[in-house]
Amino acid sequence: MAAASSSDSEGDRAESSEASSKWLDAHYDPMANIHTFSACLVLADLHGDGEYKLAVGDLGPSGRQPCLKVLKGPTVLAESALPALPAAAAAFLMGQHEPRTPALALASGPCVYVYKNLRPYFKFSLPQLPPNPLEQDLWNQAKEDQIDHLTLKEMLEGIREKAEVPLSVQSLRFLQLELSEMEAFVNQHKSKPIKRQAVITTMTTLKKNMADEDAMSCLVLGTENKELLVLDPEAFTILAKMSLPGVPVFLEVSGQFDVAFRLAAACRNGNIYILRRDCKRPKYCIELSTQPVGLVLAHKVLVVGSTQDNLHGFTHKGKRLWTVHMPAAILTMNLLEQRSRGLQAVMAGLANGEVRIYHDKALLNVIRTPDAVTSLCFGRYGREDNTLIVTTRGGGLIIKILKRTAVFAEGAGEVGPPPAQAMKLNVPRKTRLYVDQTLREREAGTAMHRTFQTDLYLLRLRAARAYVRALESSLNPVSATAREPLKLHAVVQGLGPTFKLTLHLQNTSTARPILGLLVCFLYNEVLYALPRAFFKVPLLVPGLNYPLETFVESLSDKGISDIIKVKRGENILLEGPETGQRVACKTSERTVLEAQERSPGWTCRSAGSQYTGGSETPASMQSEMRTALRPQHQETRSLGTR
Repeated sequence: MAAASSSDSEGDRAESSEASSKWLDAHYDPMANIHTFSACLVLADLHGDGEYKLAVGDLGPSGRQPCLKVLKGPTVLAESALPALPAAAAAFLMGQHEPRTPALALASGPCVYVYKNLRPYFKFSLPQLPPNPLEQDLWNQAKEDQIDHLTLKEMLEGIREKAEVPLSVQSLRFLQLELSEMEAFVNQHKSKPIKRQAVITTMTTLKKNMADEDAMSCLVLGTENKELLVLDPEAFTILAKMSLPGVPVFLEVSGQFDVAFRLAAACRNGNIYILRRDCKRPKYCIELSTQPVGLVLAHKVLVVGSTQDNLHGFTHKGKRLWTVHMPAAILTMNLLEQRSRGLQAVMAGLANGEVRIYHDKALLNVIRTPDAVTSLCFGRYGREDNTLIVTTRGGGLIIKILKRTAVFAEGAGEVGPPPAQAMKLNVPRKTRLYVDQTLREREAGTAMHRTFQTDLYLLRLRAARAYVRALESSLNPVSATAREPLKLHAVVQGLGPTFKLTLHLQNTSTARPILGLLVCFLYNEVLYALPRAFFKVPLLVPGLNYPLETFVESLSDKGISDIIKVKRGENILLEGPETGQRVACKTSERTVLEAQERSPGWTCRSAGSQYTGGSETPASMQSEMRTALRPQHQETRSLGTR
């Protein structure tokens, strides 16, 4: 009885879980042997009969040849071999004539293969690139038997390491061969011309002149030589060419080519570039801290997945809106668009077998799969409008259908205006004073604007005069000369009569450190006493804050205060052990330290540049200082603080 009740409870729990789920399990085949990624999955009505089919660019692992598979339901309808690995697949309309049957485009290597009714229709090849002139010269010498295959190998390796123009496929294949096979390869290919062909890395579609679902679309190609090409859907000519600083790997577009469009390209250098119509170069750049693993455009928000297991939301101008951390590594991303409810969400396939669906940063749903997800696709399949296609790492195929009664409820992490914003405010009625003020502003608007502009100009003039006075008196905390890019900030602590004075020095240059800087204090010795008035500043690294601390003792019992100035340690006052033994000089840290070592009784204090000093300094020391402290013709400026 206990066992029977336990099995009944498990069955009830499974039934309740199935009932609470938003998805119907239509098909699961762990041995479907489909190995692809999201860019190579496309759902389209390839025959124009209303029956949507799934086109897959299969990578063909385990030594098998890459191929194009077309599935109708769970079965493979057609299969054709590909000469190279597929990069992307897309369905688009080539013209306005009837019947409106979309064509299938598959990017593979340097070519785009176009199929209509599952038959080869057109092949577009990327234009050839100019070869490396040094490489061309080497193969010409090999053709005339001026160099042997070993010399050719060494020189090609040197070109590959240093040249900016990459080698051709012929040279790269030659460098991969064994030494015994190189001579035969050279004899076979030395008469062939050198060709350098670009490779397609990504592809998407862009509406040409209308935003309708059944409007013509242009193909947008991203190539290995850092270019974006827009192809005409009828003649397959290049309509536009744009350059990027990096190799594009993900593309998202919005708008129409003939009107206005915006294109976002995620590149291998970790940046996302935004381009607009009639722009040959990117207009905005979004810098990521890690490599992107996916790019989806949902409701004018660019959602980017990174290798740090994060989803980031950006505007088209590069402003970050939000960040969501994932529980596992992101393997693939795609868009979920439920047109009947106007919903656009982002699907993220994780390495732990989960498919997470987000609307902005709000989690809508979690789907768990038996294996890690490698590709996702959502749309109309067969005659069902909302179908989810999932492929797993082991080659499995999962088909789920969204229930017609399913509603995605956003969680606690919902982004958007708070509920209080939708409440109607109790706006007070217009008073007589408000109406009179409005009439006054309407009648005397010009005079009020002129008065405002006059006050604004006076404010700017006073601010400029105050800034000039600060520069002339050297009381500004930031150095005004590029020769000494310093910033000083002083903090006084204590209630008296002893205070703690802390100077914060910062090097404001971008890359140049400052070495050998001295700092001294100028103060009234009748009012203040400083145990340490001279500092040797360490090496100032740009951007770091260096605190210098000393104590100030107030000697006046009447509460009299004065200014303490901070200056570069160029004017130094040396005082002897006896009264009157002092000398003021323009010096450096090395000379002061040498003088203190030779005459231990002498101390160092700050002094003004007009101080002349006494004449009782030892003659040997004075002569050494006069010799070493010759004027440097270097301006002494105060960084000043009160």
